[in-house]
Amino acid sequence: MNLFEKEALIRQKAEELETASPQEIIKFAVETFPNITFACSFGAEDVVLVDMLQKISPKTDIFYLDTDFHFKETYETRDKMAEIYNLKFVEVKPAITPEEQASQFGEELWKSDASHCCNIRKVDPLTQILSKYEAWITGIRRDQAPTRANAKKIEYDTKFGLVKFNPIANWTSEDVWNYIRTNNVYYNPLHDNHYPSIGCEHCTRQVMPGEDPRAGRWSGQEKTECGLHK
Repeated sequence: MNLFEKEALIRQKAEELETASPQEIIKFAVETFPNITFACSFGAEDVVLVDMLQKISPKTDIFYLDTDFHFKETYETRDKMAEIYNLKFVEVKPAITPEEQASQFGEELWKSDASHCCNIRKVDPLTQILSKYEAWITGIRRDQAPTRANAKKIEYDTKFGLVKFNPIANWTSEDVWNYIRTNNVYYNPLHDNHYPSIGCEHCTRQVMPGEDPRAGRWSGQEKTECGLHK
């Protein structure tokens, strides 16, 4: 399928599947683009999609970006889910170690230039892994942030050059947690300790009642995205 054909299909299906269930979108995605992957960060949205994907297409690749700076609870969630579903997550690492990063760019780069740190440890590795696929699945939701408000269920990702599926784009946080409770899905225990959005340990703090759910990400900075999503 060439780019023109993909774009035509995306435009057609984005409208047709806007009201489709996440499972229907995942089924369409894996059947239409066999060379597809799912990007998992082990947050609430992503554990939901892992559960759905294992029921629909258990052989589809699931990768995660190991920034070397995740909370221990995030790594424990990875290990627990691998055990529950009998799967092996594809580990994607940055080109340089934390020690090399400190040597080249100074200690605690996330404090002096968080975007540069994200580029090294997230965006560049993501670019590398996505170059191997023709489509990817994400767990973004429209109500998470203004930058995600216009996300379509199916769209062409111009930044990375492939088709992007956002099966739960129209879900609320309540929808996510209803699925987790109904299907007894394992989730990151940090969510029970005021961490609605979980990133790297250095750049994520607890969110207190009344704060925006993403207030704990890059707190005190204008930054609201790591660069993986527009």
